[in-house]
Amino acid sequence: MTLSQLEYACENLNTLYQACHWRKTEMYLIPALRDATERADHLLDELNRLNQNALTSIRLLQDKLGALADVRDEQVSEVCDSIDTFCASLLKRLEKEEQELFGLARNAIAGETWFSIANQLMMHDKHLDEMKRSGLPPAEAAQVTARRHALPGGDVDDGQISIPGLQVLPIVGLDDEPVQPVRRSSRQSARDDVIMK
Repeated sequence: MTLSQLEYACENLNTLYQACHWRKTEMYLIPALRDATERADHLLDELNRLNQNALTSIRLLQDKLGALADVRDEQVSEVCDSIDTFCASLLKRLEKEEQELFGLARNAIAGETWFSIANQLMMHDKHLDEMKRSGLPPAEAAQVTARRHALPGGDVDDGQISIPGLQVLPIVGLDDEPVQPVRRSSRQSARDDVIMK
C-alpha cells in the first residue's frame, strides 16, 4: 500500500462520514425525537456511540497517515482494521436507524411536529438545490445548508427569514374621493379566470 493510496482512503472515508453526519435524519428527525420522548434516549445514545466509534477510527487512520513515511505489512493490517471498524460502525448505525429509530419516531412524534419536520426537509432541499446550482460539491452544499438551518438551541438563523420587499402604495388623503374600479369586459374577465386557474 502506498502513501497516496492511504491518503485516498482517508479522504473517501472522511467524505462518507461527512455525508452521513449531514443527513436530514441527523439534523431534523433525531432532534425532534429527542424533544418528543425520553424513550428514545437509550437508542440515541447507542447511535451516538456508533458514530463516535466511526469517527475515532477515521481519526486514528489520519494520525497514522501523518506518521507513515513508508507503509509496512503490519501497518497495512492496522489500516485495514481501522477501515473495517469505520465501515462496520456506520453500517450498524444505519441499520439501527432503519429498524428501530424510524418506528419509534412514527409512534412518538405528534402530527403537527411531522408537518414542521416536513417543512424543514423541503426548505433543506430547496437550499441544497440552490447550493448545487452555485457549483458547490453535494457534500459541501449539504453542510452549508445544514449550518444555515440547524443552529444550536433551535435558534433561527437570520438568513432563514425572508423579508418581503416594500411596495410603493399611493398616498391617499382623507378628503379624496374613492376611485371607482375600472370595468372589465366579459372577454377580459373570462381570460383572467383562465389565467388564475
